[in-house]
Amino acid sequence: MAMGQRYTNIMQAALRVRSSAAIGHRPLTQRCLLFSATASAGSKNNSSGGARNVALGVASGTLLTTAAAIAYVNNHVGGSDGLVRTISFYSLAIPKYIQYRAHMIMQSPDEVWDELHEETSKAGLDKIMELQGFYVKSGQMAAANIGNAFPKIWQDTMSVLQDECPSEPFEVVKSIVESEYGCNLNDVFETFEETPIGAASIGQVHRATLKRDGSKVVVKIMYPGVENIFRGDVRTIKMFCEVAQPVHVAPLIEIEKQFMTEFDYVLEAQQLEKVRKNMMAADIAGDGSKLCAIPRPHLDLCKKRILVMDELNGNKLITELKNDMNRQMERMNKSLAKFGGDEAEMQKSFTKEFALGENGPTSEQYETLIKLLDAKRRAVNAYAALYNYSVGLIPGTKRKEYQDKSSLPINHAKLIDDLLHIHGHQVLVDGVFNGDPHPGNILLLGVKEGKPQLGLIDFGQVKTLTKEERLVFCRLILALADDDKDAVVKALKEAGYKSQKMDEDIMYTYARVAYDEDNETLTQGQHIQLFMEHLHDSDPVEHLPQQYIMASRVSILLRGLGHAVHQSRSVAKAWRPIAGKVLREEGEL
Repeated sequence: MAMGQRYTNIMQAALRVRSSAAIGHRPLTQRCLLFSATASAGSKNNSSGGARNVALGVASGTLLTTAAAIAYVNNHVGGSDGLVRTISFYSLAIPKYIQYRAHMIMQSPDEVWDELHEETSKAGLDKIMELQGFYVKSGQMAAANIGNAFPKIWQDTMSVLQDECPSEPFEVVKSIVESEYGCNLNDVFETFEETPIGAASIGQVHRATLKRDGSKVVVKIMYPGVENIFRGDVRTIKMFCEVAQPVHVAPLIEIEKQFMTEFDYVLEAQQLEKVRKNMMAADIAGDGSKLCAIPRPHLDLCKKRILVMDELNGNKLITELKNDMNRQMERMNKSLAKFGGDEAEMQKSFTKEFALGENGPTSEQYETLIKLLDAKRRAVNAYAALYNYSVGLIPGTKRKEYQDKSSLPINHAKLIDDLLHIHGHQVLVDGVFNGDPHPGNILLLGVKEGKPQLGLIDFGQVKTLTKEERLVFCRLILALADDDKDAVVKALKEAGYKSQKMDEDIMYTYARVAYDEDNETLTQGQHIQLFMEHLHDSDPVEHLPQQYIMASRVSILLRGLGHAVHQSRSVAKAWRPIAGKVLREEGEL
């Protein structure tokens, strides 16, 4: 809906208020609108008022316009502060959007695009760091390459947002803790590290020790005033999309609804515990032998702005993948220094050395490589031990170092397969799933011991599906995996998809891009944004199945991570065994 239409709706709603209402007990905006409407009506019935009524009508009209503007600013961009943020965002977004569209029309060469990406991504990061709020989430989407839509330059520039967002000073954190608990921080925590171990768009995380039993925990603290900021930011981006990219409006509505659940850490703790118990019951989460670890929340210590949970000992997945690349390149005597500190060039060499094309080695190929390198590591350590306990005993002789299992490569293919299995079970079996599995919310544990295990954190955006919604989605996944167009269209209609023409070719393509895969063959060589606009223009969507938008987001996020590590996947094929099992148990197969 354009701003002019919103303004019209505000005026119409105000004028529908009965003029006989008690104006003095209404909010300021309604009082102004009622006064204006009453004055205008009075001027029609008293033509002898002359200039006085004209003046009154002009004044009341001005007042009406001002009141409507105030209402719009308060309701849609979060007040005067939100208006400043909106103007700041548009000052960059609108000129850059026009610039990008112009280069698309001119079909500019690659070097021009690279220069534009470099300049715009850096300006975008500066704007995100300035405004923070929901814009941090947007930057994280670029870093995670959602929908395979972002150039490598954008991914690299925004990657800092995965774990290095601006944080609040400790004095602010301490005041929030003491306000929520109604006591001194030291009454609850034996130790509390002042420097955060991580900061995100909504809050920051500190290590601590509980006073009551000595448990090692992490404490997530919500930033003050962040909820109002987020609401205004989402509406600003939605307004921009309504004009520039209407194809994104429907998903944004659902995403906005889900994001708003993040502002109650008690609810997040309950969601975390529910997902953790579901995963443990399925033998997917638990100790180091399971696919993943999920922290236990201390529910009695969680408040609206404080979440306390057990600490998972590991690093962010992205950090460990970079460390892995560095270790393997050093093993081949190709350290970052040999590339002049250019990480992009090092990445190209790493890709070439490991024969990573469209898709890298399979999980089995990785395991074969890891076993070979582990055998070599053991031989090196055996020689080092023999040397150290013979020649190494001579005074002044330098002892040889041992290699631990962290020197071995990480099986990237297995990581992607495990993430797909974990989230497929959450969506299709439990119907309770984390809708925001971006790389910043995934840890990697046990690397030093040579037993990498996924650690899942941040359950602020948990979505729930009913049994019938799960079964419909299982049918859709099965149809996509089997490339059964008729069944895909049937399932999409069951889900509630509606468009102007109900063109079955477009419905099939939409389902494949939204829930299954994205590649140049599917998008006909077009950028994903332009391709989705083409689909929308060919057969405008009237209603998207809102209940599955977050499931689509999960698929797109995991696919983006897969693309980043050269492990592209068909989500439908990965989830087919799970969907088939669910439908068999319901007697549908």
